[in-house]
Amino acid sequence: MGNDTGLTLRTILRDVLSLSEERAAALDAETGLFGAMPELDSMAVAGLLTEIEDRFDIIIEDDEVDGEMLETFGALLTFVDGKRGA
Repeated sequence: MGNDTGLTLRTILRDVLSLSEERAAALDAETGLFGAMPELDSMAVAGLLTEIEDRFDIIIEDDEVDGEMLETFGALLTFVDGKRGA
């Protein structure tokens, strides 16, 4: 799953945060997200999570959203993979 999920997740981040193609392509497991990317503020998180739910056909419960899940691209990818496998 991870590879396709990663590509889709990069596209979502690019679209929601208006990142350049280069910045989206450069995202790796260690890339910091919330708190590290100025584009990803609390308002953008809501849009990001909604878009993830729509594109991956998953439901993200409020109690699942925390700083750890949004800390890095890798953490978010792991979370989405987990939700898709559940």
